[in-house]
Amino acid sequence: MTGFQTRHELQVADVLVSFIEESALPGTDIKASDFWKGLSDLVHEFGPENRALLEQRAAIQSKIDDWHIAHRDQPHDHEAYSAFLREIGYLVEEGPDFEIDTANVDPEIASVPGPQLVVPITNARYALNAANARWGSLYDGFYGTDAMGSPAPKGGYDQGRGARVVARARVFLDEAFPIVGTSHADARRYIVHKGALLVDDQPLVSPEKFIGYTGHPKAPDSIVLRNNGLHVKLVFDRTHAIGGRDQAGLADVQMESAVSAIMDCEDSVACVDAEDKVVAYANWLGLMKGDLEESFEKGGQTLTRRLNGDLTLTGPDDGEVVLKGRALMLVRNVGHLMTNPAILDRDGNEVFEGLMDAMITTLIAMHDLKRAGGNSLTGSVYVVKPKMHGPQEVAFADRTFTHVENVLGLPQYTVKLGIMDEERRTSVNLKECIRAAKSRVAFINTGFLDRTGDEIHTSMEAGPFSRKDFIKRKAWIGAYENQNVDIGLECGLSGRAQIGKGMWAMPDLMAAMLEQKIEHPKSGANCAWVPSPTAATLHALHYHKVDVFAVQQKLRAGGRRAYVDTVLDIPLATYQKWTPEQVRREVENNAQGILGYVVRWVDQGVGCSKVPDMNDVGLMEDRATCRISAQHIANWLHHGVVDAQDVMAALRKMAQVVDAQNADDPLYVPMAPGFDGIAFQAACDLVFKGRVQPSGYTEPVLHARRLELKARAQG
Repeated sequence: MTGFQTRHELQVADVLVSFIEESALPGTDIKASDFWKGLSDLVHEFGPENRALLEQRAAIQSKIDDWHIAHRDQPHDHEAYSAFLREIGYLVEEGPDFEIDTANVDPEIASVPGPQLVVPITNARYALNAANARWGSLYDGFYGTDAMGSPAPKGGYDQGRGARVVARARVFLDEAFPIVGTSHADARRYIVHKGALLVDDQPLVSPEKFIGYTGHPKAPDSIVLRNNGLHVKLVFDRTHAIGGRDQAGLADVQMESAVSAIMDCEDSVACVDAEDKVVAYANWLGLMKGDLEESFEKGGQTLTRRLNGDLTLTGPDDGEVVLKGRALMLVRNVGHLMTNPAILDRDGNEVFEGLMDAMITTLIAMHDLKRAGGNSLTGSVYVVKPKMHGPQEVAFADRTFTHVENVLGLPQYTVKLGIMDEERRTSVNLKECIRAAKSRVAFINTGFLDRTGDEIHTSMEAGPFSRKDFIKRKAWIGAYENQNVDIGLECGLSGRAQIGKGMWAMPDLMAAMLEQKIEHPKSGANCAWVPSPTAATLHALHYHKVDVFAVQQKLRAGGRRAYVDTVLDIPLATYQKWTPEQVRREVENNAQGILGYVVRWVDQGVGCSKVPDMNDVGLMEDRATCRISAQHIANWLHHGVVDAQDVMAALRKMAQVVDAQNADDPLYVPMAPGFDGIAFQAACDLVFKGRVQPSGYTEPVLHARRLELKARAQG
């Protein structure tokens, strides 16, 4: 069992004390006594307000429930509903126009549109892969996925497929970096002459896109080009298996890919106690100090992953050009809801985990601020704050970080804030949420998964919701996505902060991603989430095709396209004459997703999984996707679309499917035939107790059941 030590009226788990005092504090010039006093003040001064904000959430939800119950059998009166939401403070008055004044923002946030990775911070290998995904091979992206329309071949190298990859890459080069009078497909020689790139003695149509080279100008080892702010590196090597067969010796085309990466302490991890939190914090510390390493076995060899170095080039004027070799790293803290047993306050209560994250992740980031050539080159710390409900909660986060900065001796607004626009009360009050942190905002992002879960929970009493596929087709979600961009532009985020879009959830379907995800930059978003480094490399192609800032300028000139009235449309099922087979299929699909995710979360502590769906298509599942599925079944249960017996039958049937899908995992514990394990019970709790969970979140159930399993394992 974990022991505790007293630190300034806090009871702190031994393992966390050791980490803070022996690893995190040394090198920061912060005394341990000052740190613990600052954290204690934060806990005891801000904790009561945090609790009051959560009570306000519950009170508002109760009033909304009562309103829907009172109007359940009447046609929906949108004007009366909106007036009611204003009366209870759910909708606030929109104030005058303003623009954010966030300062010292790195170019990856302010001026370089591109893909963004989100990765569980507890997995050091994944975290390093994400940080190093700043650069990725386009050849590998095409060859190793279905991006060209067919799956990657098994076995040895397929020369025919390799030739198609090279041809497809040269099509991209012609589109992004056209040459006067010729094509990259016909190129035999790339040289640098008098500061210009010449291809078979012909210049680029846009010579300024040449940034630099390595090696000899008459036979470069590499050439770097830039288009729409993103770099592309041509690698030449006639001794390479690919370059040796290429007429120009081109061995690879490397793309600047994941411009930024979110190191996640929230939805994609399973951190329920001090030991888990220290794993997360220690990896963040390694990234901020630049010394994180992870060794692993692959192909019978031990490999060690480290952070990549920067790229040094010779520029057109023969000067030195340095390009970053790693994604700009943001850290996602937890929201306002959860507490954690790692620290207890003076009354013996668990402290709010969001306050703990704010102090500790910022302390750790000081190691980066003290070194040259690290993560932020402008002296900033980037914290993504999820699951905030409305302007008051954003203002609370803003003041939290001011306190943290004061304790740590940092200038105010060193910490930049990413606001996740994923809860309904934030969506409908987005302008005022941005205003509440206008000197910190560096990021707004539509989280359509949590947003859908919150939509169902908020309007639980209004009636049965549509099937999940149909919810996504309703007007509210398009309005939500458009309004996020419109208000972001209206508040001056263009050129100062990221306006982001959500995750591509099918990591194996890259051809579909290439076809569909171009809509994100076309919508005016200057970043969008991808599930892997390879997906980042392929998604980067979209930012070469679309000049995001030109799109934003056009959109801003046109004014808003979406308004709160449409965002408040509730995606209820207007046609409810579903067949028994349609109902069964929907419930089983939800149940399968819940179980596939929860069994790994509870039993193995895996917070983000690629879970095969009922058609064996791998889907990225995290707490946000689980929230949708659980709330959807809870809604149908509540309104009698299904009964408890049918839902339990679906859960048991899908548990057997999930068992079969995990049969090759030696760590997996089957749920069938007993259906009495803690993981299965957690899935049942999420569904049968879903209606009464705070905001429909999955965290309270998952944390409680994971802690139960860990306690049982300890004896």
